[in-house]
Amino acid sequence: LFGLENSRTTDDVRRVLGQLLVWLAEPEQLQLRRHFTVWLKRVLLPSRMRGINFDQLHDLQEIDNMLAERVKDWTRDWREQGIEEGRKKGLEEGRKEGREKGREEGERAMLIRLLSRRFGTLDEETLQRLADASSAELESWAERILDAASLEDVFQGR
Repeated sequence: LFGLENSRTTDDVRRVLGQLLVWLAEPEQLQLRRHFTVWLKRVLLPSRMRGINFDQLHDLQEIDNMLAERVKDWTRDWREQGIEEGRKKGLEEGRKEGREKGREEGERAMLIRLLSRRFGTLDEETLQRLADASSAELESWAERILDAASLEDVFQGR
């Protein structure tokens, strides 16, 4: 009884039930098995597994079988829920990554236009440097463009 009351998971309940089934296997233990069955159906299980009807269970073995099936169902449900949550999270992360990438590409395009307007046609090396730059570098260079006397000043921070 204490083992069942202190069980935290369905696996714990099943472990104690397995022990009960062994301990109460003798025919003279029939009445005690019935009492445990009634107590499990009316007290313990309804408090732990709300919304489930236990009336169809009439024996400790039936309760153990039902719990084994429930664990399979819960595991399947949790797995499916985890897959769905992972899919949603992946989509959201993909959208976020796409927005960040788009913003960075916009920053890069704007900086190329501003540098070209201020310093003339950009050479391939400068265009490649801009293509490889991080968002932080692009932002830093964009802030320097107004004060820079030359293209080199933008990149060197003079």
